[in-house]
Amino acid sequence: MILEMKVPSPGESITEVEIATWLVEDGDYVEKDQAIAEVDSDKATLELPAEVSGTITLKAEEGDAVEVGAVVCLIDTSAAKPEGDAPKAVKKEEAPKVEAPKQTASETKTYATGSASPAAKKILAEKGMDAASISGTGKDGRVTKEDAVKAVPSMGTPAGGSRGTSRSKMSMLRRKVAERLVEAKNTTAMLTTFNEVDMSPIFALRSEYKETFKTKHGVGLGFMSFFTLAVVRALKMYPAVNSMIDGKEMISYDFCDISIAVSGPKGLMVPVMRNVENLSFRGVEAEVKRLAIRARDGQITVDEMTGGTFTISNGGVFGSMLSTPIINPPQSGILGMHNIVERPVAINGKVEIRPIMYVALSYDHRIIDGKESVGFLVAVKEALENPVELLMNNDIKKALEL
Repeated sequence: MILEMKVPSPGESITEVEIATWLVEDGDYVEKDQAIAEVDSDKATLELPAEVSGTITLKAEEGDAVEVGAVVCLIDTSAAKPEGDAPKAVKKEEAPKVEAPKQTASETKTYATGSASPAAKKILAEKGMDAASISGTGKDGRVTKEDAVKAVPSMGTPAGGSRGTSRSKMSMLRRKVAERLVEAKNTTAMLTTFNEVDMSPIFALRSEYKETFKTKHGVGLGFMSFFTLAVVRALKMYPAVNSMIDGKEMISYDFCDISIAVSGPKGLMVPVMRNVENLSFRGVEAEVKRLAIRARDGQITVDEMTGGTFTISNGGVFGSMLSTPIINPPQSGILGMHNIVERPVAINGKVEIRPIMYVALSYDHRIIDGKESVGFLVAVKEALENPVELLMNNDIKKALEL
């Protein structure tokens, strides 16, 4: 029996996917549920499992865009599973090389090596280049029109180094991310406001409780739980930041679905933590870890990438001191975290060295006013600099579930 394997729908509104990588070769024997391919949609990269066991025949090539429901391979279920290793192909003996007879001078080139065709000469003259400086691909090294078009003038003294280039197709996910970034720049009135946070109180809490927290809950007490809960508090104080524009209407949410930007093998991914207003420090840390692992392993689903009312991006893990994060449409705001650096600051009239992080809020000015954006970021700063009172209700062990 021959089974036709079709592309399943990875999610609502997705009509096309791209074969990113075949994990098997044509003619291989595959087991049921074995991952046979990775497919890119415009939202995520997903694995395609074999529906049955048998010998596979590929019907699409890597890089092909195929519609949902299209046949991408055939599996012959009547084929017997091979025993042991498949026999290796026997290397064919190479035929002895026969040296071609040398040509006499009268039999050789019509054109001198390095000479250029009339069309090539014209193009090279416009570029101010000499045909002798180009390796021709035509007969006997003749410089063709195509060679002249591709030729790049020297930008200075030749250093003798490599000047090679390469070209590769962008994945469907990367192309979609690029489209959304351009869309965000072109369709929003994006502004960014900045502030700085003294991380000393959080450092002190983590230093005292992180080992106990990890032992009891199996996850670390990181910075993301503090920032996420500080954002939830600020979103309740400034609901316009937790809103979106839909045509001529503004949609406001009474829940906080926080998107977190993580780096995956296929590029930037933004999975969503749902109803974060109901999560504790332990709950946030566990969810961040779960989503980060799924993104890293390429197992994130479209549903886990869909939605979100606000985004947090942590460029600090890559060493960024300061940036202007770009809004994740159709959301209206994104908080950018950065690296933590010991800086001299004035405390009660004296200079002290404190661990300082610069934070940035990019927002859509069409829906969020300057007063609200600044107030939101100040509220985040206040919560991070006074977490015991504002995030833990003055009961550290209860908040950390210790």
